[in-house]
Amino acid sequence: MEWQPDEQGLQQVLQLLKDSQSPNTVTQRAVQQKLEQLNQFPDFNNYLIFVLTRLKTEDEPTRSLSGLILKNNVKAHYQNFPSAVADFIKQECLNNIGDPSPLIRATIGILITTIASKGELQTWPELLPQLCNLLNSEDYNTCEGSFGALQKICEDSSELLDSDALNRPLNIMIPKFLQFFKHCSPKIRSHAIACVNQFIIGRAQALMDNIDTFIEYMLQRTQDPDENVALEACEFWLTLAEQPICKEVLSGHLVQLIPILVNGMKYSEIDIILLKGDVEEDEAVPDSEQDIKPRFHKSRTVTLQHEGGEGEEGEDIEEDDDDDDDTLSDWNLRKCSAAALDVLANVFRDELLPHLLPLLKGLLFHLDWVIKESGILVLGAIAEGCMQGMVPYLPELIPHLIQCLCDKKALVRSIACWTLSRYAHWVVSQPPDSYLKPLMTELLKRILDSNKKVQEAACSAFATLEEEACTELVPYLSYILDTLVFAFGKYQHKNLLILYDAIGTLADSVGHHLNQPEYIQKLMPPLIAKWNELKDEDKDLFPLLECLSSVATALQSGFLPYCEPVYQRCVTLVQKTLAQAMMYNQHPDQYEAPDKDFMIVALDLLSGLAEGLGGHVEQLVARSNIMTLLFQCMQDTMPEVRQSSFALLGDLTKACFLHVKPCIAEFMPILGLNLNPEFISVCNNATWAIGEISMQMGAEMQPYVGMVLPHLVEIINRPNTPKTLLENTGKQSAT
Repeated sequence: MEWQPDEQGLQQVLQLLKDSQSPNTVTQRAVQQKLEQLNQFPDFNNYLIFVLTRLKTEDEPTRSLSGLILKNNVKAHYQNFPSAVADFIKQECLNNIGDPSPLIRATIGILITTIASKGELQTWPELLPQLCNLLNSEDYNTCEGSFGALQKICEDSSELLDSDALNRPLNIMIPKFLQFFKHCSPKIRSHAIACVNQFIIGRAQALMDNIDTFIEYMLQRTQDPDENVALEACEFWLTLAEQPICKEVLSGHLVQLIPILVNGMKYSEIDIILLKGDVEEDEAVPDSEQDIKPRFHKSRTVTLQHEGGEGEEGEDIEEDDDDDDDTLSDWNLRKCSAAALDVLANVFRDELLPHLLPLLKGLLFHLDWVIKESGILVLGAIAEGCMQGMVPYLPELIPHLIQCLCDKKALVRSIACWTLSRYAHWVVSQPPDSYLKPLMTELLKRILDSNKKVQEAACSAFATLEEEACTELVPYLSYILDTLVFAFGKYQHKNLLILYDAIGTLADSVGHHLNQPEYIQKLMPPLIAKWNELKDEDKDLFPLLECLSSVATALQSGFLPYCEPVYQRCVTLVQKTLAQAMMYNQHPDQYEAPDKDFMIVALDLLSGLAEGLGGHVEQLVARSNIMTLLFQCMQDTMPEVRQSSFALLGDLTKACFLHVKPCIAEFMPILGLNLNPEFISVCNNATWAIGEISMQMGAEMQPYVGMVLPHLVEIINRPNTPKTLLENTGKQSAT
């Protein structure tokens, strides 16, 4: 006899599902209690699957919710389900995987995968054969639903599918999936590709046996008329390029693959519409707030170079977004093709060029701007991997790209900025008059472009050029500062944040050369004006504080006239954040958790001040409660806060030890506790601070050695300790 629900019980379950969709928290709590009670009855799960698969009269969200509650029960209690209940659920899933509703099909797919992941692939032997069999169904819904479930199983259990435990079902599944690469439905083609993509990383034998057929199919699908399918296929090249087998299996196919990827790098018509490719002047249009991505501050990591005041490792490593369409931050075929070409260039190096150079010539000088633009993107994408082989062509190409900075199309100007930044290293290695000066001159003009996208690309590219050129820029400082300061008055919100970065990077690159009255006069008034404009809770303070931190370090005593208000505000930011954290910890229902980034960035700027001003910071420290605040920050639960605290402690130790010394007895045990290599950067900065303190304390350090030495020795003896940490640790153990 098949199980049937009791009508009264069914109504009770439906009422529960309705209540659980209520926004009222009291109702929600009652629902949770009721669920816990009902879970005592094993056939409660039969009711849930019944609502999901059979109760077609109910609305889809309620049916789907029933399936998701069942999924949670499976996760938590599956091993306690009586076998009759488990069998009923499995049978219902397989019988209804082709439900007409995409939402219900997806829910059943999730449920199947959850059961499978509970170690049930072994005890549900009919699952894979039945799903594979259902792929042959004439009914689209059944085929799509089964593929959806198979895709989730492939994602969750790829290793198991290629193991002897299940008699290697992949040997049957892979050839089967490959047949569907040609299916008439884009959705099915995309499922088939996604399933097979799961097995690249593990080098599944079944895939290796079919690899050439597979690559042939993938070449076709990367040109699929449906962009989603083409994108799914293109991701395969990206995955493959990161595998050790890439060179061996792809060498023979480059001749077909490279033109396909290059072709995928053109803007589609939709892209051009979305990017307003026909709008040239938009500098006066304010930014919409959702365009501005949140920025995450990267805490200060101290390295031994810090000693000489040189640049710091591990500061901001920007994500290299192999292309510059951040406004279209959705992943698309163009970005994926560019990323794949970039990674392949790193695998094949100059072997890629014979396939590329003949194409490039045609693209870079093309009359259609869309094609020319894609050629410039190609040139940028291969910059890292094919640099050696490109060198002979650069004396001709760089002037051409510099000319493209003046193109009448904004999207061509912006991609030229990005590509030129990828060759900045070569530009700087040549005599400055040859390429550096013309490039810098044109990039500075583009920073003042009338198109916001070009301004953004030029500002980012200029920051890269600054990092490469360092003191080579000193002769042009006056001109550079005039441009950057002019941009302050011109930029809308989003680009202003990138401008801060370009100014901070300039300060890092030229260092003390910035400390000239003429330069300080140009730069500081607009920065301080912005600083006074922003409220304490405005997140725009992050990039501005980071920028000021670099400027303070570079200007050294030149920053003195500005240091007092900046110092006071940083202390206030730390104090406010600590106070808010305390209130939140005591009454989480009444107060919001603070954004600790405010405190981290403020601590880093205080470090910059201590490093730049040296002994001059002493009076500021004397008049504030920074040591008390630092004591709290060093014990914060968030590693990044501790990391920045220890950097500041080390810098204050160097600048004004007389204020640190009275706190040593309280600080030392905390430093000892943080010598934990699990948090590499925290441990690194704590080690560095201990070293600075030891040098100041000399023999008086004796009482504290026992707190720190065992940890330091342990770190040195651990396998895989990163190099910077070893340098700092070795140096401290020696002191």
